[in-house]
Amino acid sequence: MLTSSLGKNYVCRFSVFFISLAINGHENTHVRCLSLNRDVPKASIYKKIDVPALDRILSQRESVSLDRSEALRIGSNILFNSGLSASLALALISSDPRPSAAAEKTGGNRSILSRFDTDALYLPPPTRSSEFSGIDNTYYSDWIAGTWDVRQTLVSSSAPLGLRFVGGPSGSVQIGEKTMAEQERQVGVPVRLRLRFVRTKFGTAEDRVFNTQERLNGFAGRTVVASAGYADVGGSNRASVLAMGGSEDDPLQTTLVYFKGPAAQKTFLVAHGSDPVGEVERSGGPRRWVGYEVTRQIFALTNANTAPPITTDTEALWSFEQLGENRVRGKLRLAEYLNAQSDQLYFEAKNRAVSIADYELDMRRVSDDSKT
Repeated sequence: MLTSSLGKNYVCRFSVFFISLAINGHENTHVRCLSLNRDVPKASIYKKIDVPALDRILSQRESVSLDRSEALRIGSNILFNSGLSASLALALISSDPRPSAAAEKTGGNRSILSRFDTDALYLPPPTRSSEFSGIDNTYYSDWIAGTWDVRQTLVSSSAPLGLRFVGGPSGSVQIGEKTMAEQERQVGVPVRLRLRFVRTKFGTAEDRVFNTQERLNGFAGRTVVASAGYADVGGSNRASVLAMGGSEDDPLQTTLVYFKGPAAQKTFLVAHGSDPVGEVERSGGPRRWVGYEVTRQIFALTNANTAPPITTDTEALWSFEQLGENRVRGKLRLAEYLNAQSDQLYFEAKNRAVSIADYELDMRRVSDDSKT
Protein backbone atom coordinates (compact mmCIF):
# COMPACT_ATOMS: atom_id res chain seq x y z
CA MET A 1 0.00 0.00 0.00
CA LEU A 2 1.39 3.38 -0.95
CA THR A 3 2.18 5.74 1.88
CA SER A 4 0.34 9.04 1.89
CA SER A 5 3.56 11.05 1.78
CA LEU A 6 4.43 9.67 -1.66
CA GLY A 7 1.08 9.22 -3.37
CA LYS A 8 0.07 7.50 -6.59
CA ASN A 9 0.68 10.57 -8.73
CA TYR A 10 4.41 10.61 -8.00
CA VAL A 11 4.67 6.87 -8.63
CA CYS A 12 2.93 7.21 -11.99
CA ARG A 13 5.13 10.12 -13.03
CA PHE A 14 8.25 8.25 -11.97
CA SER A 15 7.35 5.15 -13.97
CA VAL A 16 6.10 7.01 -17.03
CA PHE A 17 9.38 8.93 -17.29
CA PHE A 18 11.39 5.71 -17.50
CA ILE A 19 8.97 3.91 -19.81
CA SER A 20 8.79 6.90 -22.16
CA LEU A 21 12.57 6.86 -22.38
CA ALA A 22 12.46 3.30 -23.59
CA ILE A 23 9.55 3.72 -25.99
CA ASN A 24 10.76 6.97 -27.55
CA GLY A 25 14.21 5.64 -28.37
CA HIS A 26 16.54 7.34 -25.91
CA GLU A 27 19.52 5.05 -26.34
CA ASN A 28 21.63 6.71 -23.68
CA THR A 29 19.93 8.95 -21.16
CA HIS A 30 21.14 10.54 -17.95
CA VAL A 31 18.83 10.16 -14.96
CA ARG A 32 19.06 12.20 -11.79
CA CYS A 33 17.05 11.93 -8.60
CA LEU A 34 16.25 14.22 -5.70
CA SER A 35 15.55 12.29 -2.53
CA LEU A 36 12.27 13.05 -0.77
CA ASN A 37 13.48 11.42 2.43
CA ARG A 38 17.21 10.89 2.98
CA ASP A 39 16.81 8.94 6.24
CA VAL A 40 15.29 5.72 4.91
CA PRO A 41 17.80 2.83 4.82
CA LYS A 42 18.96 1.52 1.45
CA ALA A 43 17.59 -1.91 2.24
CA SER A 44 14.03 -0.70 1.72
CA ILE A 45 14.93 0.35 -1.80
CA TYR A 46 16.63 -2.95 -2.58
CA LYS A 47 13.49 -4.83 -1.59
CA LYS A 48 11.25 -2.77 -3.81
CA ILE A 49 13.34 -2.35 -6.98
CA ASP A 50 16.34 -4.59 -7.44
CA VAL A 51 18.12 -2.49 -10.07
CA PRO A 52 21.71 -1.45 -9.23
CA ALA A 53 21.66 1.67 -11.39
CA LEU A 54 18.55 3.01 -9.66
CA ASP A 55 19.96 2.18 -6.25
CA ARG A 56 23.12 4.16 -7.01
CA ILE A 57 21.30 7.31 -7.99
CA LEU A 58 18.86 7.06 -5.08
CA SER A 59 21.46 6.46 -2.40
CA GLN A 60 24.36 8.51 -3.75
CA ARG A 61 22.50 11.16 -5.81
CA GLU A 62 24.65 10.31 -8.84
CA SER A 63 23.94 10.64 -12.54
CA VAL A 64 24.05 7.42 -14.52
CA SER A 65 23.41 6.33 -18.09
CA LEU A 66 20.65 3.87 -18.93
CA ASP A 67 19.91 2.05 -22.15
CA ARG A 68 16.37 1.46 -23.42
CA SER A 69 15.93 -2.00 -21.95
CA GLU A 70 17.07 -0.94 -18.49
CA ALA A 71 14.87 2.15 -18.56
CA LEU A 72 11.87 0.01 -19.48
CA ARG A 73 12.71 -2.50 -16.76
CA ILE A 74 12.92 0.18 -14.08
CA GLY A 75 9.70 1.86 -15.20
CA SER A 76 7.78 -1.39 -15.30
CA ASN A 77 8.98 -2.40 -11.84
CA ILE A 78 7.89 0.93 -10.42
CA LEU A 79 4.55 0.88 -12.17
CA PHE A 80 3.53 -2.55 -10.95
CA ASN A 81 4.99 -2.36 -7.45
CA SER A 82 2.42 -0.96 -5.04
CA GLY A 83 4.56 -0.97 -1.92
CA LEU A 84 7.10 1.69 -2.67
CA SER A 85 8.80 3.39 0.24
CA ALA A 86 8.15 7.06 0.94
CA SER A 87 11.87 7.63 0.42
CA LEU A 88 11.58 7.02 -3.31
CA ALA A 89 12.73 10.07 -5.24
CA LEU A 90 10.94 11.87 -8.01
CA ALA A 91 12.99 11.19 -11.15
CA LEU A 92 14.38 14.17 -12.97
CA ILE A 93 15.28 13.37 -16.55
CA SER A 94 17.31 15.28 -19.07
CA SER A 95 18.85 14.41 -22.41
CA ASP A 96 22.36 12.99 -22.45
CA PRO A 97 24.71 16.00 -22.72
CA ARG A 98 26.85 14.13 -25.23
CA PRO A 99 25.84 14.39 -28.91
CA SER A 100 23.71 11.46 -30.02
CA ALA A 101 20.96 10.59 -32.44
CA ALA A 102 18.48 10.69 -29.59
CA ALA A 103 19.58 14.19 -28.59
CA GLU A 104 19.17 15.36 -32.17
CA LYS A 105 15.68 13.93 -32.23
CA THR A 106 14.46 15.30 -28.92
CA GLY A 107 15.81 18.82 -28.98
CA GLY A 108 18.85 18.63 -26.72
CA ASN A 109 20.63 21.95 -26.24
CA ARG A 110 23.42 21.04 -28.68
CA SER A 111 20.96 20.60 -31.52
CA ILE A 112 18.55 23.50 -31.01
CA LEU A 113 19.83 25.44 -34.02
CA SER A 114 19.62 22.39 -36.29
CA ARG A 115 15.91 22.05 -35.49
CA PHE A 116 15.22 25.07 -37.68
CA ASP A 117 16.33 23.09 -40.75
CA THR A 118 14.25 19.92 -40.57
CA ASP A 119 10.55 19.05 -40.65
CA ALA A 120 11.18 15.81 -38.75
CA LEU A 121 10.73 17.29 -35.28
CA TYR A 122 10.02 15.22 -32.18
CA LEU A 123 8.53 16.56 -28.96
CA PRO A 124 11.34 17.27 -26.46
CA PRO A 125 10.98 15.56 -23.08
CA PRO A 126 9.98 17.57 -20.00
CA THR A 127 12.79 19.44 -18.26
CA ARG A 128 12.51 18.96 -14.52
CA SER A 129 15.98 19.92 -13.35
CA SER A 130 14.71 22.98 -11.44
CA GLU A 131 11.25 21.77 -10.47
CA PHE A 132 11.78 22.40 -6.77
CA SER A 133 13.73 25.67 -7.02
CA GLY A 134 10.64 27.82 -7.50
CA ILE A 135 12.46 30.25 -9.83
CA ASP A 136 12.75 28.12 -12.96
CA ASN A 137 12.23 29.99 -16.23
CA THR A 138 13.73 30.64 -19.64
CA TYR A 139 16.46 33.25 -19.28
CA TYR A 140 17.69 35.21 -22.30
CA SER A 141 20.85 37.18 -23.07
CA ASP A 142 20.83 40.51 -21.24
CA TRP A 143 20.98 42.51 -24.48
CA ILE A 144 17.40 41.54 -25.25
CA ALA A 145 16.05 43.26 -22.13
CA GLY A 146 13.67 46.10 -22.86
CA THR A 147 10.50 46.84 -24.80
CA TRP A 148 10.48 46.17 -28.54
CA ASP A 149 8.37 46.99 -31.55
CA VAL A 150 8.18 43.70 -33.44
CA ARG A 151 7.11 42.86 -36.95
CA GLN A 152 6.41 39.11 -37.14
CA THR A 153 5.94 37.69 -40.65
CA LEU A 154 4.97 34.14 -41.61
CA VAL A 155 7.29 32.86 -44.34
CA SER A 156 6.22 29.21 -44.64
CA SER A 157 3.97 26.56 -43.14
CA SER A 158 3.69 22.81 -43.56
CA ALA A 159 1.90 19.72 -42.30
CA PRO A 160 4.69 17.09 -42.28
CA LEU A 161 2.42 14.13 -41.49
CA GLY A 162 -0.46 15.08 -43.78
CA LEU A 163 -3.75 16.95 -43.58
CA ARG A 164 -5.46 14.46 -41.25
CA PHE A 165 -3.07 15.45 -38.47
CA VAL A 166 -4.05 19.12 -38.63
CA GLY A 167 -7.74 18.34 -38.94
CA GLY A 168 -8.74 18.89 -35.33
CA PRO A 169 -9.37 16.28 -32.59
CA SER A 170 -11.17 13.92 -35.00
CA GLY A 171 -8.55 14.10 -37.76
CA SER A 172 -10.81 15.56 -40.45
CA VAL A 173 -9.14 16.01 -43.85
CA GLN A 174 -11.63 18.77 -44.71
CA ILE A 175 -10.72 20.73 -41.59
CA GLY A 176 -7.04 20.12 -42.35
CA GLU A 177 -7.44 21.58 -45.84
CA LYS A 178 -9.13 24.69 -44.46
CA THR A 179 -6.47 25.06 -41.76
CA MET A 180 -3.58 24.95 -44.22
CA ALA A 181 -5.39 27.20 -46.71
CA GLU A 182 -5.79 29.83 -44.01
CA GLN A 183 -2.10 29.50 -43.11
CA GLU A 184 -1.14 30.03 -46.77
CA ARG A 185 -3.20 33.22 -46.89
CA GLN A 186 -1.18 34.61 -43.98
CA VAL A 187 2.22 34.03 -45.62
CA GLY A 188 4.00 37.35 -46.12
CA VAL A 189 1.49 39.31 -44.03
CA PRO A 190 3.30 41.08 -41.14
CA VAL A 191 1.74 41.23 -37.69
CA ARG A 192 2.88 44.11 -35.51
CA LEU A 193 3.42 43.48 -31.81
CA ARG A 194 5.09 45.07 -28.82
CA LEU A 195 7.11 42.60 -26.73
CA ARG A 196 8.85 43.06 -23.39
CA PHE A 197 11.76 41.28 -21.71
CA VAL A 198 12.55 42.02 -18.08
CA ARG A 199 15.84 42.02 -16.18
CA THR A 200 15.63 40.06 -12.92
CA LYS A 201 18.11 38.91 -10.30
CA PHE A 202 18.12 35.50 -11.98
CA GLY A 203 18.49 36.68 -15.58
CA THR A 204 16.49 38.34 -18.35
CA ALA A 205 13.04 36.76 -18.71
CA GLU A 206 10.09 37.27 -21.00
CA ASP A 207 7.23 39.29 -19.55
CA ARG A 208 4.79 36.49 -20.37
CA VAL A 209 1.63 38.26 -19.23
CA PHE A 210 2.31 41.35 -21.35
CA ASN A 211 3.56 39.38 -24.38
CA THR A 212 0.74 36.84 -24.27
CA GLN A 213 -1.84 39.61 -24.46
CA GLU A 214 0.06 41.28 -27.31
CA ARG A 215 0.21 38.07 -29.34
CA LEU A 216 -3.39 37.03 -28.79
CA ASN A 217 -4.75 40.48 -29.59
CA GLY A 218 -2.30 41.06 -32.44
CA PHE A 219 -3.05 37.86 -34.33
CA ALA A 220 -6.79 38.19 -33.72
CA GLY A 221 -6.70 41.70 -35.18
CA ARG A 222 -8.71 43.05 -32.26
CA THR A 223 -8.74 43.03 -28.46
CA VAL A 224 -9.83 39.57 -27.34
CA VAL A 225 -8.16 39.39 -23.89
CA ALA A 226 -10.11 40.64 -20.90
CA SER A 227 -7.38 40.01 -18.30
CA ALA A 228 -4.18 38.04 -17.80
CA GLY A 229 -1.96 37.16 -14.88
CA TYR A 230 0.56 34.72 -13.49
CA ALA A 231 -0.27 31.47 -11.70
CA ASP A 232 1.95 29.71 -9.17
CA VAL A 233 3.33 26.24 -9.85
CA GLY A 234 5.95 24.22 -7.98
CA GLY A 235 8.80 25.11 -10.30
CA SER A 236 7.96 28.81 -10.55
CA ASN A 237 6.01 30.68 -7.89
CA ARG A 238 5.93 34.12 -6.30
CA ALA A 239 6.82 32.97 -2.78
CA SER A 240 10.02 31.28 -3.97
CA VAL A 241 11.00 34.24 -6.15
CA LEU A 242 10.63 36.62 -3.20
CA ALA A 243 12.44 34.26 -0.85
CA MET A 244 15.39 34.12 -3.27
CA GLY A 245 15.61 37.91 -3.47
CA GLY A 246 13.42 38.53 -6.51
CA SER A 247 10.59 41.02 -6.85
CA GLU A 248 6.81 41.05 -7.18
CA ASP A 249 7.21 42.03 -10.84
CA ASP A 250 9.46 39.14 -11.89
CA PRO A 251 7.87 36.96 -14.59
CA LEU A 252 6.77 33.42 -13.73
CA GLN A 253 6.36 30.37 -15.97
CA THR A 254 2.59 29.94 -15.95
CA THR A 255 -0.03 32.35 -17.26
CA LEU A 256 -3.82 32.43 -16.96
CA VAL A 257 -5.81 34.39 -19.55
CA TYR A 258 -9.51 35.27 -19.46
CA PHE A 259 -11.03 36.20 -22.80
CA LYS A 260 -13.82 38.66 -23.43
CA GLY A 261 -16.01 35.73 -24.35
CA PRO A 262 -16.78 32.95 -21.84
CA ALA A 263 -13.42 31.22 -22.11
CA ALA A 264 -10.06 30.98 -20.36
CA GLN A 265 -6.64 29.58 -21.21
CA LYS A 266 -3.89 28.41 -18.88
CA THR A 267 -0.40 27.96 -20.31
CA PHE A 268 2.27 25.85 -18.62
CA LEU A 269 5.98 25.74 -19.46
CA VAL A 270 6.80 22.04 -19.90
CA ALA A 271 10.35 22.13 -21.28
CA HIS A 272 12.95 24.73 -22.17
CA GLY A 273 16.59 25.16 -23.04
CA SER A 274 19.00 27.63 -24.58
CA ASP A 275 22.29 27.64 -26.46
CA PRO A 276 24.14 30.95 -26.90
CA VAL A 277 26.22 30.81 -30.08
CA GLY A 278 28.07 33.16 -32.40
CA GLU A 279 30.56 35.96 -31.87
CA VAL A 280 31.33 37.28 -28.41
CA GLU A 281 31.38 41.05 -28.06
CA ARG A 282 33.77 42.98 -25.88
CA SER A 283 31.10 43.15 -23.20
CA GLY A 284 31.31 39.38 -22.88
CA GLY A 285 27.79 38.63 -24.10
CA PRO A 286 26.90 36.55 -27.15
CA ARG A 287 25.52 38.31 -30.19
CA ARG A 288 23.17 35.44 -30.85
CA TRP A 289 20.77 33.58 -28.59
CA VAL A 290 19.07 30.31 -29.54
CA GLY A 291 16.52 28.54 -27.37
CA TYR A 292 13.30 26.59 -27.24
CA GLU A 293 10.21 26.22 -25.09
CA VAL A 294 7.49 23.60 -25.00
CA THR A 295 4.20 24.87 -23.61
CA ARG A 296 0.92 23.15 -22.83
CA GLN A 297 -2.23 25.21 -23.26
CA ILE A 298 -5.54 24.22 -21.68
CA PHE A 299 -8.48 26.10 -23.18
CA ALA A 300 -11.84 25.83 -21.43
CA LEU A 301 -15.22 27.50 -21.52
CA THR A 302 -16.18 29.40 -18.37
CA ASN A 303 -19.96 29.31 -18.78
CA ALA A 304 -22.40 26.48 -18.13
CA ASN A 305 -21.35 24.64 -21.29
CA THR A 306 -20.15 21.11 -20.46
CA ALA A 307 -17.75 20.77 -23.41
CA PRO A 308 -14.43 19.29 -22.22
CA PRO A 309 -11.30 21.48 -22.19
CA ILE A 310 -9.02 21.44 -25.24
CA THR A 311 -5.36 20.69 -24.56
CA THR A 312 -2.61 21.56 -27.06
CA ASP A 313 1.20 21.20 -27.01
CA THR A 314 3.40 23.72 -28.83
CA GLU A 315 7.15 24.07 -29.24
CA ALA A 316 8.60 27.51 -29.93
CA LEU A 317 12.13 27.66 -31.33
CA TRP A 318 13.75 31.10 -31.10
CA SER A 319 16.85 32.55 -32.71
CA PHE A 320 17.80 36.16 -31.90
CA GLU A 321 20.74 37.97 -33.49
CA GLN A 322 21.79 41.40 -32.28
CA LEU A 323 22.39 43.73 -35.23
CA GLY A 324 22.99 46.85 -33.17
CA GLU A 325 22.27 48.42 -29.82
CA ASN A 326 18.54 48.69 -30.54
CA ARG A 327 17.98 46.24 -33.40
CA VAL A 328 17.50 42.46 -33.37
CA ARG A 329 16.76 40.08 -36.21
CA GLY A 330 15.03 36.89 -35.25
CA LYS A 331 13.50 33.62 -36.35
CA LEU A 332 10.58 31.84 -34.74
CA ARG A 333 9.52 28.31 -35.55
CA LEU A 334 6.26 27.05 -34.06
CA ALA A 335 5.76 23.29 -34.04
CA GLU A 336 2.43 21.81 -32.99
CA TYR A 337 2.12 18.34 -31.47
CA LEU A 338 -0.92 16.19 -30.79
CA ASN A 339 -2.09 15.59 -27.24
CA ALA A 340 -3.33 12.31 -25.81
CA GLN A 341 -6.23 14.02 -24.04
CA SER A 342 -7.63 15.71 -27.13
CA ASP A 343 -6.52 14.05 -30.38
CA GLN A 344 -7.58 10.71 -31.84
CA LEU A 345 -4.41 10.45 -33.94
CA TYR A 346 -2.07 11.01 -30.99
CA PHE A 347 -0.53 7.53 -30.98
CA GLU A 348 -0.21 7.46 -34.76
CA ALA A 349 1.74 10.73 -34.69
CA LYS A 350 4.37 9.17 -32.38
CA ASN A 351 5.38 12.49 -30.79
CA ARG A 352 6.21 14.05 -34.17
CA ALA A 353 5.32 17.61 -35.09
CA VAL A 354 2.12 17.75 -37.15
CA SER A 355 2.28 21.44 -38.06
CA ILE A 356 5.27 23.74 -38.53
CA ALA A 357 5.16 27.51 -39.11
CA ASP A 358 8.28 29.62 -39.68
CA TYR A 359 8.33 33.35 -38.97
CA GLU A 360 10.82 36.16 -39.44
CA LEU A 361 11.13 38.76 -36.68
CA ASP A 362 12.24 42.37 -37.08
CA MET A 363 12.69 43.90 -33.61
CA ARG A 364 13.44 47.53 -32.77
CA ARG A 365 13.90 48.60 -29.17
CA VAL A 366 11.66 51.43 -28.03
CA SER A 367 12.67 51.47 -24.36
CA ASP A 368 15.71 50.39 -22.38
CA ASP A 369 13.67 50.32 -19.19
CA SER A 370 12.54 46.69 -19.11
CA LYS A 371 10.27 47.35 -16.12
CA THR A 372 8.00 49.87 -17.86
